[in-house]
Amino acid sequence: MLSANLVALCYLGASVLLILALKGLSSPESARRGNLYGVAGMALAVVVTLQLEVVQNYVWIAVAMAVGGLIGGVAARKVPMTHMPQTVAFMHSLVGLAAVLIAVSAFYNPIAYGIADASGGLRLASRIELFLGTFIGAITFTASLIAFGKLQGLLSGRPLVFTGQHWLNLALGLVMIGSGVVFCITQGWVPFLLMLAIALVLGVLLIVPIGGADMPVIVSMLNSYSGWAAAGIGFTLGNNMLIIAGALVGSSGAILSYIMCRAMNRSLLNVLLGGFGGETAAAGGPVRTDRPVKAGSAEDAAFLLKNARRVIIVPGYGLAVARAQHALKELVDRLVGLGVDVKFAIHPVAGRMPGHMNVLLAEADVPYDIVHEMDEINAEFADTDVAVVIGANDVTNPAARNDPSSPIYGMPVLDVAKAQHIIFIKRSLSPGYAGLDNELFYMDKTMMLFDDAKKACEAILQSLD
Repeated sequence: MLSANLVALCYLGASVLLILALKGLSSPESARRGNLYGVAGMALAVVVTLQLEVVQNYVWIAVAMAVGGLIGGVAARKVPMTHMPQTVAFMHSLVGLAAVLIAVSAFYNPIAYGIADASGGLRLASRIELFLGTFIGAITFTASLIAFGKLQGLLSGRPLVFTGQHWLNLALGLVMIGSGVVFCITQGWVPFLLMLAIALVLGVLLIVPIGGADMPVIVSMLNSYSGWAAAGIGFTLGNNMLIIAGALVGSSGAILSYIMCRAMNRSLLNVLLGGFGGETAAAGGPVRTDRPVKAGSAEDAAFLLKNARRVIIVPGYGLAVARAQHALKELVDRLVGLGVDVKFAIHPVAGRMPGHMNVLLAEADVPYDIVHEMDEINAEFADTDVAVVIGANDVTNPAARNDPSSPIYGMPVLDVAKAQHIIFIKRSLSPGYAGLDNELFYMDKTMMLFDDAKKACEAILQSLD
């Protein structure tokens, strides 16, 4: 067994490694190193925890680690990049479930967890910590499952909105908090289970009114929830490592959610209240199909690209669905070889989770120095010969700037409309997740290339030869 001082020192070292992991993950160039720091920090924390006196049955722990490691290893190899957002959401649900199960176990046997008072019941501080960790974990669990279902296509991506929805959420929230207060006073199972049940229901009700267009923010917010749930249970267990790790995840997820909300000109309060995106998606009217568009071929696109001086590529979810990142990388290499200045423009909420497009491009070994965020590159569209949009609908829609009646009016978008020519690679004129028609489709300068993104990139590349 390790001494208390040595355990504290090891946990401190693991915490430093996790901080270095977050710092590494802030840049694509250092992301791989950041992941290694995170793995090392968590491995150290697990090894040290297994040396504590409270750990008595290593058989069950070994079985659980073996099963979890096997599932995680298979998932890491088998899950395609297009399914990564829903995979992340599902992982968040497991963190929330773990927090709930630990809370129930600690409440059932507080003496074993070292949180009992003189009478054998829970200490007041532990009751408060259990209350916070339990309801945050329960909300995270069911909310993440709903997000997973929406992203996986098991549930409709459209918002489910009904009259009095927010008032119902508020009433349930007040009852949940009231039950938690009663639990903290009486230590009764009934108020504890009532609080848990309401939290599970709230997790569902908070996510169902949210449209698919807002899922990147929701995935980020659930990440924050899972961190705070872990931190709350860390206080209950007296585990400094769990507190620090949970606080890091919770705070970083909250900051990222705030940044993404600013990128969509929305309020973080809308996300917390579960109304984010519901009104917007519901307001999106039917898409017009009677407006003329200018359709072109891969040969037409190749002619524009090879005669261009500067090209900006805007990737969207269509790139991920078609798994076209490697074909696009070959096309970019060919254009660069022809002397074309090629850059990528990434909107903060492009794809289905934060950084989705950055990860796809990094997987294809696209150089980091040609990948730029929206604020860095927006001013360059006016001096760009050709902008190539691959399945990015809502984040390029000029209505966000030009149409005060549009539900997305005021949302910062990529200024693709300012380019001299636009090539829009898309399989159809279907709208994005916000359910809105894109004015780019009908501009005289826009050429629609109706095809799968991978096939389109390969055809353009062949036409360049």
